[in-house]
Amino acid sequence: MNGRTVIERFPAGGPRGSWPAEEFAHARRQEGLPAEVVMDLATDMFLVIVRGGDAAGDAAA
Repeated sequence: MNGRTVIERFPAGGPRGSWPAEEFAHARRQEGLPAEVVMDLATDMFLVIVRGGDAAGDAAA
């Protein structure tokens, strides 16, 4: 494992001017969770992750 937990996934092809992954990660940071957005090129998805695996997520990145 690489110590990252995926807490949400968003398709890369969102509407122009829309950044749902960034907005979701920002809301989690406001709650105190150190969320960040990374791109998974293999699935063409933006992943909102927490490093260290401290969040209750659905899969490791």
